[in-house]
Amino acid sequence: MSEDQSLQEDKDLKPAIEAEPELLLAEEEMPLIEGVLVEDEDEPPLVDAVFDEPEATEDLTPQLANALLKADEYRDQSLRTLAEMDNLRRRTEKEVGDARKYAVEKFARELLVVLDSLELGIQAAAGDTPEVVKLREGSELTLKQFFGVLEKFNVKPIEALGAKFDPTFHQAMTLEQNDEVEPNTVVKVFQKGYTINDRLLRPAMVVIAKKA
Repeated sequence: MSEDQSLQEDKDLKPAIEAEPELLLAEEEMPLIEGVLVEDEDEPPLVDAVFDEPEATEDLTPQLANALLKADEYRDQSLRTLAEMDNLRRRTEKEVGDARKYAVEKFARELLVVLDSLELGIQAAAGDTPEVVKLREGSELTLKQFFGVLEKFNVKPIEALGAKFDPTFHQAMTLEQNDEVEPNTVVKVFQKGYTINDRLLRPAMVVIAKKA
């Protein structure tokens, strides 16, 4: 290597050599916090971020109490709904059962008028002639068949004569003095009463006894 080249290299390296002690001095002046190099004193040290206290846990007690209250409300509503549905089911079953039991109620009530007329006809046929006897026997047979058909649908006459007056099944037409029976006893029946499935279809029109 020529002498001129060596001089040139020394000139190129001189600025770097002169700057190296300054860099070392700058590094020595940088403060260290527990082994962490702080490059800028204005910025917060990294150690502070590491050792920050955790935020306080939010108190969930009011929210839990509110949730429990809502759960109780929903449970109460559910129980009420179930009770209403059960009542509706029972009421519907009863209505359906009554509709089946009393489906012929109106029809049977209309037939009672015909039945009354037939009984009056039999009572009027009081003669002893062969024609009247035959008519009466035929009418009695028809009346018996009539009662048989009504009984299939649980339509039954009310046995009122001699019974105690019952406003549920009897309709008092008048009072009659009678010392032979207890007061409020039915002594006459103007018109028969009937029931359907033990429910009043038509009250019996009666005369009841009273003291003299």
